[in-house]
Amino acid sequence: MFSKILIANRGEIACRVIKTARKMGIRTVAVYSDADKDALHVEMADEAVPIGAAPAAQSYLIAEKIIEAAKLTGAEAVHPGYGFLSERASFAQALKDAGIVFIGPNPGAIEAMGDKIESKKAAAAANVSTVPGYLGVIEDAVHAAKIADEIGYPVMIKASAGGGGKGMRIAHSRDEVQDGFDRARSEAKSSFGDDRVFVEKFIVDPRHIEIQVLGDKHGNVIYLGERECSIQRRNQKVVEEAPSPLLDEATRTRMGEQAVALAKAVNYDSAGTVEFVAGQDKSFYFLEMNTRLQVEHPVTELVTGIDLVEQMIRVAAGEPLSIRQADVKLKGWAVESRVYAEDPYRSFLPSIGRLTRYRPPAEGVTNAVTTRNDTGVYEGGEISLYYDPMIAKLITHAPTREEAIEAQADALDAFAIDGIQHNIPFLSSLMTHERWRAGRLSTGFIAEEYPDGFHPTAPTPALARRLAAVAAVIDNVGNARKRKISGQLAGRPVVFEHQRVVRLGELSLPCEVDRAAGGFIVTFLDAEGRPDGTHELRSGWKPGDPVWSGVFDDDAIAVQVRPRLNGVALAHRGVAVEALVYTSREAELAALMPEKLQTGSGKQLLCPMPGLVVSISVTEGQEVKAGEALAVVEAMKMENVLRAERDATVGKILAKAGDSLAVDAVILEFA
Repeated sequence: MFSKILIANRGEIACRVIKTARKMGIRTVAVYSDADKDALHVEMADEAVPIGAAPAAQSYLIAEKIIEAAKLTGAEAVHPGYGFLSERASFAQALKDAGIVFIGPNPGAIEAMGDKIESKKAAAAANVSTVPGYLGVIEDAVHAAKIADEIGYPVMIKASAGGGGKGMRIAHSRDEVQDGFDRARSEAKSSFGDDRVFVEKFIVDPRHIEIQVLGDKHGNVIYLGERECSIQRRNQKVVEEAPSPLLDEATRTRMGEQAVALAKAVNYDSAGTVEFVAGQDKSFYFLEMNTRLQVEHPVTELVTGIDLVEQMIRVAAGEPLSIRQADVKLKGWAVESRVYAEDPYRSFLPSIGRLTRYRPPAEGVTNAVTTRNDTGVYEGGEISLYYDPMIAKLITHAPTREEAIEAQADALDAFAIDGIQHNIPFLSSLMTHERWRAGRLSTGFIAEEYPDGFHPTAPTPALARRLAAVAAVIDNVGNARKRKISGQLAGRPVVFEHQRVVRLGELSLPCEVDRAAGGFIVTFLDAEGRPDGTHELRSGWKPGDPVWSGVFDDDAIAVQVRPRLNGVALAHRGVAVEALVYTSREAELAALMPEKLQTGSGKQLLCPMPGLVVSISVTEGQEVKAGEALAVVEAMKMENVLRAERDATVGKILAKAGDSLAVDAVILEFA
């Protein structure tokens, strides 16, 4: 077994590998760019080596620097994580030539399967059904359009060396092929250093299901069940689960056996994933093979009890698999949410900055429910514009799918993040979505269920009462604390009104708040002031805590809390509200206050996120139509096309390609 390994990656996956290596008694070496000198993986590792400037192309993507760091520290093996160099056959070969073990498949398997075009050819040769498409080299956008016409729309334009949703576009017409081809090739070049793309038929209403395989250097290959990864946005996975609610045991076996046959055909000898696009009728087609550890591997680990990173390390050290196919049993259900640094209320645009607060839910096992949080950040750290926007992966496991989803919803409610925007409100809302809970999934789920983007959700009457009760109790606790601090009327009992009116937007909920043994009793009142429902609340919450965790009647709940003037901002189950808490008289006066109207200007195109201007698509004086592309801004490895919201004439252009812009910086003005 190795005594020291180097992790050629960053963020949560580097931390994840370090944890298993530490458990195995293996020392670890981290590498880091200038942007990551204070990163969590650097702190966790036993040693750390700087490898260059912040852009990945100047650090994490330079194989020579990784090999030099391994030699410098005496690391016997390198784990690549995912992304970056993880699927570069040349990197695996260079390590082998240097006498360093690559903790991943052999170069030949990567060559055969890591390239999306070559993998489809290999799958076809192995009699695995594949999606109709063109696997040759595509010369330009005109050639791509011709191919798409022959295949039939819609088509998928995909980077050959891609993954993680990068370099991927769907085109529904010939006109969309041009822009999709250019964007896919550009993203592929910047993310993977390889601008080759291919075109294939896009299956309508598909599901994305993948099989985890595990092989060794002695010819043994097994499969560890499947993962459902259909909840995607812009072809990037958002929520994954294992097993899939679609598959039955017979279909699972057929998919698993095909995946194993394909892996054996290329002498696969590590952890890998064979991905399929599946129809709602359980038909399936080979999509691609990822010759590395997947982002979503924790859900497989939790339903099988198998540490995939440990298996990869043992296989790389030459050990035969100690697990046989008959040993693999799927137990319970696991759900994973990817917590991203992005603003769900602004079309999921990337968000960067310092994490002024980062308080994930407690990890561990409680009442047969496991909560796990794989992360690479910490409170006070920064989210950089140079890398993937992932903050953490939150995973829950329970005996049933319903219980795993409910546990995930609870954990998301207890996850406190401040300083940047994040997608927890969207993830929380998704956990309550009827279609998601029913398992009626497809890769078009988000586009179909949120066609106009994600917007604040109004609370149901029951949820409104729950939030209002929490707000009233928080107000009571806060007022009691203020009286103690100020020493008001020292030595004399303080008499105060226990009636409150909680305003949730346009909704007013009058109530009475009384202290009871171990908690509070909140009684709501009807229009005539008569009791209209009583609830008991218990919590150890104190002013300053970002999460109100406690019991509402018999239900354990967690509610996000942020102080506001005359109240609090609350978030729970995907619903975010401003709860204003008034005395009866204050409520009467507040009702007389005129509403302040928001004003804005549509005369400028503002940069919606910090990023790099890739191109400006218009010129001064040009007339543009609604929906026409104005500029392309890159942030966190994704290119974002900014389009005109209405017909207009371009006035002055204030930015140019290559400029680094802050959020809300003016790109151009309209005449």
